[in-house]
Amino acid sequence: MFIALLMFLFTVLCVFLIIAVLIQQGKGDMGLGGLGGGSQMLFGGSGGQEFFQKITWVMGAIFIMGSLGLAILKSKHLETSRAKVTPASRQMTQPKQQQPSEQK
Repeated sequence: MFIALLMFLFTVLCVFLIIAVLIQQGKGDMGLGGLGGGSQMLFGGSGGQEFFQKITWVMGAIFIMGSLGLAILKSKHLETSRAKVTPASRQMTQPKQQQPSEQK
């Protein structure tokens, strides 16, 4: 349950990271940054791009740490779930082979 919640939050972070990257004005004319030229007035003349760059760097760092953390948690979760299956329970689930009967 905890891992599912973290994966949901990680997915939301990914969507916000994609939006933050697309909003930024690129060095060329690509991206959605050129469409929202009037929105820069809200953050000032050049302060808006620095603001979005800082947000993108922070979300990128959280993305990297989150992906590593989820990988570690998932591997530990798999190890504990494999440990629950003991060799004795494996023997019970395997069908017994019938030995051929001896004929006299």
